[in-house]
Amino acid sequence: MTDIDLSSPHARLRAANPLIQCITNTVVQQFSANVLLAVGASPAMLDHEADAGQFAHLAGGLLVNFGTATNQQFLAADAAIGAVTADSTPWVLDPVSIGAVDFRTTRIRRAAADRPTAIRGNASEIAALAGTGAGGRGVESTDEVDAVLPAAAELARTSGAIVAVSGKRDAIVAHIDGVDHIARVDGGHALMPLVIGTGCSLGAVTAAYLAAVPPVDSSPGAGPAGLAAFDQFTAVVAAHAHFAVAGEAAATGAAGPGSYAVNFLDALHTTDDARIGEARVEVTRA
Repeated sequence: MTDIDLSSPHARLRAANPLIQCITNTVVQQFSANVLLAVGASPAMLDHEADAGQFAHLAGGLLVNFGTATNQQFLAADAAIGAVTADSTPWVLDPVSIGAVDFRTTRIRRAAADRPTAIRGNASEIAALAGTGAGGRGVESTDEVDAVLPAAAELARTSGAIVAVSGKRDAIVAHIDGVDHIARVDGGHALMPLVIGTGCSLGAVTAAYLAAVPPVDSSPGAGPAGLAAFDQFTAVVAAHAHFAVAGEAAATGAAGPGSYAVNFLDALHTTDDARIGEARVEVTRA
């Protein structure tokens, strides 16, 4: 067990109000924007190839999600990824439906090769991206989180990304200073998968938490690079803890998916630093 401070990342997010550019699927754009506002970030759904790259220089974080990708979005993602890479801005890749069809799979793999800060997906998507699975059924996972943890750990080592696997019990894996750090996050509710956008919006919130991480200090005498990597790992865990806590709270008074979705936005907004710090999170090193 490793102690991890989840209260500070949320406090930093609220204070920073980071601008998050989302190149994401059309089905979830409005929901993702509302979720970002609820947690304390500012959404920008700019996904046109003519200005996505220029705007990415202004953003504090980027989400790339090819859920309903158009040629325009593919080109926009290429430009935005190039910009944030040049600026060392954190970005998140959500490999939605990788393995379902060839062209989508090729484009997701190409994006993954551009060194995202974090990769967030369900168990089947992570397994497929790691090369150990064929993908799920559309956007639905057909694998369990624990079964793909070895693949997630290998993907973290080879890609350099923090790899987050969503499921009944989320797992976040990072390879830091030669050691695999694995966080398991309990929470959420059975109604969450019945609301379109909860998974996709978690990718956006992950980008927001990463955007609030203090910049790396490269001056003489500064702490080791591993500390900065652990800060990013903690931020990704905190994003998942925020969702887990709010997901549980949203079930109170919810009659079904519709009222749950409204409650979920409210719960994201009202969950405070202390409550996130009390989330059921277990961190181990291997």
